Amino acid sequence: MQIILMEKMANLGQLGEIVKVKNGYARNFLIPQGKAKRATESNKAEFAVRRVELEAAEQVKAAEAQARADKFSGLTVQIVQKAGVDGKLFGSVTSADIVAALALQGFAVEKTQVRMPEDHLKRVGDYPVSIALHTDVIANITVSVLGEH
Repeated sequence: MQIILMEKMANLGQLGEIVKVKNGYARNFLIPQGKAKRATESNKAEFAVRRVELEAAEQVKAAEAQARADKFSGLTVQIVQKAGVDGKLFGSVTSADIVAALALQGFAVEKTQVRMPEDHLKRVGDYPVSIALHTDVIANITVSVLGEH
C-alpha cells in the first residue's frame, strides 16, 4: 500500500514522502495513529496545501524534544538490584526499570523511547543508555546499576 508520511519516521522516510509499506502495517499502525494517510489523489492534494503547516509543527516538536534533551545531558540514574558476590544480578535491569527510575527524578519518558546498548543489563556497573525523544533528537544518560546483597 502506498502512503503519505505525515511525520518523519526512522527507517521509513521524511515528512511528505510517498512510500510503499505492507497493508497491515499501514492499516493497523500508521493510519490509526495519524502518522500516515493513504496516497490517494485527494490526500496528495490536501497534503500539498497543508505541507508548510505540517513542517512548522514538526520543527516545533523537534525544538521541544531538543529542550527536553538538554535537561537529560549528564544525567545519571541509579538503580539498585539484588546481586551476587561476583556482581551478577539476580534478574536484570530492563527499560521499564529505567523509565521508573527516571519518573522518580521527574522525567517522563515511554518505555519505547529507551535504547539500551545490550538487551538487558545483567551486571553491576555503569552503562550508557540513549533516550530517543524524537527521530532526530537522542539524549544520552548513564545508568548506574548498584548491587544489593
